[in-house]
Amino acid sequence: MSTAPMTREQAIDELVWANRILVNENVLDGFGHVSVRDPERADRFLIARSIAPALVTAADVLGCDLDGTVHDAQERRTYMERFIHSEIYRARPDVLAVVHSHSPALIPFGVTGARLRPICHMSSFLGSLTPVFEIRLSGGESTDMLVRNAALGRALADTLGPHPVALMRGHGGVAVGVSLPQAVFRAIYTESNARLQAQAMALGAVEYLSAGESGAATETNNGQLDRPWQLWKQRLVEAGRAP
Repeated sequence: MSTAPMTREQAIDELVWANRILVNENVLDGFGHVSVRDPERADRFLIARSIAPALVTAADVLGCDLDGTVHDAQERRTYMERFIHSEIYRARPDVLAVVHSHSPALIPFGVTGARLRPICHMSSFLGSLTPVFEIRLSGGESTDMLVRNAALGRALADTLGPHPVALMRGHGGVAVGVSLPQAVFRAIYTESNARLQAQAMALGAVEYLSAGESGAATETNNGQLDRPWQLWKQRLVEAGRAP
């Protein structure tokens, strides 16, 4: 993919595609959200107004700062859990895109002692540890499980640390990347890995990728992100769901 800096308009266009791709690939449904750091202001990010991801258009995208304050001439609302995005961007200057999903296959790995680990080369980015965010440690026993303020967002960002993915107990997970295609790739293949790992664990002992294999495969895959990105776009076109 091109390494030239994107304009805000190009970032918005990619954000719309990302929302629709993630729905089409069964990672998002009526809920979940995606954001991209504003290429013209590193202290802000772009995200849709509060709307189902499959319905997002360029006209639905607004700006938000790292305090979670919405900046929009139309005074629209975005998602309650915008603090997932704001606090990850604050903690991780390297992150340029964030996906939060309720990806079904992830849930069992967030509520059991089974660790999510890379079972195939496409999910090698998971490495040896996928942390699990326990909201009770920061929000107590009676939250609605939503990351609805900056304090909970900071706790989630702390759990994520330097990792590309974190699970959220009873909630789903987050995937981050240095670009929207990378974050989308990680969200899709994290869901795929969780399904495959559960199937393999039911059959017997699992041979996971070694640290060396994970590192080498991740480096290779990072150079191929445009290949699946264009395929996922084409699937939307063929399904009549392209923006």
